Amino acid sequence: MVAADVEDLNSRIEGAVADGQLMESTAKNIRTMLAGAPTDLYFKAINQLADGCEWSELNDRFYQTLAFGTGGLRGRTIGKIVTTAERGNAGEDERPQFPCVGTNAMNFFNINRATRGLVAYLHDWNRREKISARPRLVIAHDPRFFSKEFAELAAKVAAENGCEACVFDGPRSVPELSFTVRYLKASAGIVITASHNPPHDNGYKVYFSEGAQVIEPYASGIIAKVNAITTESFTPVPKDQQGKVSTIGKDIDQAYMRRLETLILDPQVIREAKSLRVIYTPLHGTGSVIIKPLLTRLGFNFQVVPEQDRFDGRFPTVKSPNPENAEALTMAINLAQKEDADLVVATDPDCDRMGAAVRAKDGKMKLLSGNQIGSLLAWYRIKTLFDKGVLNKQNASCAVIIKTFVTTDLQKAIADYYGLRCVETLTGFKYIGAKLGKYERAIPEQLRHNYAHLTEQETRRLRLAHSSFYVFGGEESYGYSGADFVRDKDGNGAVIMFCEVAAHAKSRGLTVDELLDEVFAKFGYFSEKTNALVFEGAEGADKIARLIESYSASPFLEVLGSRVIGMKNFEMDMVEDVEGDLVPKEKMSIFELEDRTRIAVRPSGTEPKIKYYLFSQRRPENGKFDPAELSRIKAQVGEKLDRLWDWLQEDAEFRLR
Repeated sequence: MVAADVEDLNSRIEGAVADGQLMESTAKNIRTMLAGAPTDLYFKAINQLADGCEWSELNDRFYQTLAFGTGGLRGRTIGKIVTTAERGNAGEDERPQFPCVGTNAMNFFNINRATRGLVAYLHDWNRREKISARPRLVIAHDPRFFSKEFAELAAKVAAENGCEACVFDGPRSVPELSFTVRYLKASAGIVITASHNPPHDNGYKVYFSEGAQVIEPYASGIIAKVNAITTESFTPVPKDQQGKVSTIGKDIDQAYMRRLETLILDPQVIREAKSLRVIYTPLHGTGSVIIKPLLTRLGFNFQVVPEQDRFDGRFPTVKSPNPENAEALTMAINLAQKEDADLVVATDPDCDRMGAAVRAKDGKMKLLSGNQIGSLLAWYRIKTLFDKGVLNKQNASCAVIIKTFVTTDLQKAIADYYGLRCVETLTGFKYIGAKLGKYERAIPEQLRHNYAHLTEQETRRLRLAHSSFYVFGGEESYGYSGADFVRDKDGNGAVIMFCEVAAHAKSRGLTVDELLDEVFAKFGYFSEKTNALVFEGAEGADKIARLIESYSASPFLEVLGSRVIGMKNFEMDMVEDVEGDLVPKEKMSIFELEDRTRIAVRPSGTEPKIKYYLFSQRRPENGKFDPAELSRIKAQVGEKLDRLWDWLQEDAEFRLR
């Protein structure tokens, strides 16, 4: 970079700020990044965007520095506009040679800073805890653009800063990373992934030693260390103090699969349901590594969508690799129609989420919502544990299911019926993971020695006798967990658990949707609608903030003729869960209406969205709904939720005027 060129760029940036085209924070972050630039790549990219007066793009890339949200770091790794410098020697239809330049982007700059901040925090932690060994990091990545390079950089930076780094030999899932952190007794873990986001995104999830994503106070401690680092350049510690980078793989896969097998509660039901036919798709992601051999080992009759059974960061066969979306399951459903299969299961690229479609009683394939999948799993697992004698009336109060505040209340109704505790947490499986850590620590120390290596039967016995036995946890956004050996949502485990539910239905001569109707008839009809308003970039972030503030300052008093009888503002109010634990502060409001309708509003922690969760329920007055009554109620509730969403959109428009 020539000094005169830099001076000219600075002058144009200052002019754009003066004209109101660039935000002050954008200009500040540009200067910070250029000051520590290891090459002239950053200057060339920024200069080209300034030359083209692409101020909006520069604002999006630089208005903030990525901070830890519900999913760690996450952002664009390919800009909306790809500069010539970023394109490098790649063709127009290929991945750019270099990731997006910006403080608000996923790139080498932020991977470097995040890793150095994390390692510095781990060194401090070890000193406080009087741990003499070097910190140990486990690093995994998905098949996204730059994931492998980011993982390799994180390992190199960690080792050069005095940390042992264990890196998987290829793409691996989030839940396997969570399992491995505890299995290897590591200090922390990193996964390079943006879950089910579009191909242009990537991310950086951080896990602490208990195998769950970081929460407070760790998150603030880590980000403070990261924010103190403003340049990529650093001096490695002396050679004799550096850590080693080692490769892990197949041995961990086998250990993880042995634990996953214990999720099957009734192996007999699988043996008796040989006619059950399953179609699975990993959507070009990590699910194929574990799920294919595991389904084979368990004896399920399954096929994989061949076009989607290869790693590909472009996700070329789908608009978005999100199993929540019907479109992502199209190829799997088409194969299911051709093969007359009963069940379709799909996992996202990092295999923490699972979506499903089932052959309904009318013979057509029907998509299930995350709330419906989770409710079937919760019901089946509780019922089967009672059938097997693991749970009974005497110990049921020691058992627990966990759901988020924005997940269906059907799961609460099921838990209440069987006498289990239902704990509600904020959105983000890290809060469920934190509860699992709490339950483990409640076991007397001498009994939980080497807990991560005890068998499932041994840990279950300890939890029932001394703590809380975790039966199931989930969130409406297609995340589920059936045991505490993983401290995050687990798409691998979800697939085999749901295949067992389908096998149970088959063994009774039912379709899965008929089984779901049995649950509705008994516990009540609960229906949910989740929608979002998308506002991208710096301007969008401002609109989201204004809306959230508006719901707090001017809450609903009446909605569609129904009075609001309760409101919780999770940012302002002191909210305790059923165990008496204080719920962390979050920008979320939940409104309860007199007709049992609920509305929850919160900004997404990982995407430029404000999310709305609508809940409606009808309980049977005479013990059970009959089929005709249930059919009528479904139509009424569906129409009501549609009207409610229309009303909320109009209200949001009014609030933004």
